[in-house]
Amino acid sequence: MFLQSFSVTAVGISQILLLGAVGYFLMKNDFLGDTCLITISRLSMEITLPAMIFCQLTRDFSFSAYPHWWAFPVMSIVVTVIGLVVGGMFLGFFKGRQHKMQFLSLIAFQNSGFLPIALVAALLPAQQVNTMFIYLFLFLLGFNLVMFSLGVYLLTFSKETKFEIQSLLSVPVLATILSLFLVAGGMGKSVPEFIYKSLKMLGDCTIPLAMLVVGGNLAQIRAHHIRKRAMALVSLAKLVILPLVGLGICAFFKLPHLVGLLFVLQLAVPSAVTSSVIVRQYDKEDILLSQGIFVTHVLSIITIPVFLSLYFTLCMLQ
Repeated sequence: MFLQSFSVTAVGISQILLLGAVGYFLMKNDFLGDTCLITISRLSMEITLPAMIFCQLTRDFSFSAYPHWWAFPVMSIVVTVIGLVVGGMFLGFFKGRQHKMQFLSLIAFQNSGFLPIALVAALLPAQQVNTMFIYLFLFLLGFNLVMFSLGVYLLTFSKETKFEIQSLLSVPVLATILSLFLVAGGMGKSVPEFIYKSLKMLGDCTIPLAMLVVGGNLAQIRAHHIRKRAMALVSLAKLVILPLVGLGICAFFKLPHLVGLLFVLQLAVPSAVTSSVIVRQYDKEDILLSQGIFVTHVLSIITIPVFLSLYFTLCMLQ
């Protein structure tokens, strides 16, 4: 059962890896410049992903069909807390506040959006993809709020940085909130068909654009002079211990199949690329972040298929 699940998962990961490799190649060979990559990143984050969220939620979501919708934003907080606890267990190996906070951020915050969206589309049958996307977009509502509040605090030291409420209101968050309000008011399906189809075409561009951005971002990361001990600890905590904790929680609480898959997937994916962006934005020294992001993304090519295969095998045995 494990080998069968592993082969299916590995094929899905390979599809995503190929898209990311294209972005990496384009960036390394100067087909894309920094300005172009930023433009594509903004296009995917502020246009295509919000369009995808809006179309998915207004057409496929209802509060009656998903009475426990609120559990997914809460799940995002739980995932972050688990990451903070596991990361906190290793802080004794680091000296200095910056080292500790950047290590903690690498463990607590994951590539929660673009990579899981692409993985879900590649791994699940069509009839489950729409449901999983709804779970994922609701999860991201909570994650983005935590990432741009607690995440910014950890990475930039709040004594020097004023909190700005608008940092919480990213375009994907606003698209989610607007969609939920429209659904609650019974207007979710009242969007004219020609507008819906246009937005859906935009939303369908999200996955390839997102993976180009992920690959391009990895190409920008300087992987020279790897801090071997620090990266070993990051990899152990992020890519081994966290997904093992996820598997244990799923087995103990017997979470529904797709809910458990989302939970394990979020604990198994590599560190958030956004962390490096935040540090650059606030002119902080990147001590561990870029290395950690690069190493966890490379190693997750192996670890994600392993732990997702273990999850699928566990589901078959229950």
